[in-house]
Amino acid sequence: MVTVLGVDACPGGWLTVELRDGRFAEARAVTTLRSLLPVAVSGGVAVVAVDMPLGLLETGWRRADTEAAALLGPLRGSVFRVPPRAVWLEATYEDAQRRCRELTGAGLSRQSWGLASKLREANACLAEPGGDRLFEVHPELSFRALADGTALARKKSWAGQMARRSLLATAGIVLPDDLGAAGRTPPDDVLDAAAAAWTAHRIAHGHAHSLPGPPEHDADGRPVAIWY
Repeated sequence: MVTVLGVDACPGGWLTVELRDGRFAEARAVTTLRSLLPVAVSGGVAVVAVDMPLGLLETGWRRADTEAAALLGPLRGSVFRVPPRAVWLEATYEDAQRRCRELTGAGLSRQSWGLASKLREANACLAEPGGDRLFEVHPELSFRALADGTALARKKSWAGQMARRSLLATAGIVLPDDLGAAGRTPPDDVLDAAAAAWTAHRIAHGHAHSLPGPPEHDADGRPVAIWY
């Protein structure tokens, strides 16, 4: 039995969707990503796919984000360009904005900076035991693959959410109406975590693709890519 996790940032922490042999097993909310890793290792989880940038370059922009935006077309706004590592080490948005302009010639949006805390947490986990099981994903890329490239309505809309839930069900991931405590999480976070889990299953079986292909690498030699 192959067990994988899809993880999406949500209010208060992270939402996880577990698949066993490609089928829904459990959804739960956790406070920290770090607390999830020991459980994943001890439970034999093969892949943990996370909707968060993993892998920061020392200079320039990541090819992964540029290529993902180009592939998503009308939904390219769901991808943000990830600036170099030094930008995320700054303490304030103003300092990060200034450093980003110094290193890239372009600014940093407040929306992007809003991810700083969780981005730092996720990247710190790469060096933890089990960090090699972490892979970066982008749910809209996963849904695009599920839909064979067909454009979907935006996920905040009713039509968009129902289409995504239907695509997951067709792939064998049937999300129950009652998710227990995890059901208090916003619907789009549940769908994103499930899509991440679908990609985790593909990664575990060697069927996933990466942007770019082959991946770039960070200063520690770890791959920098978005998988789908």
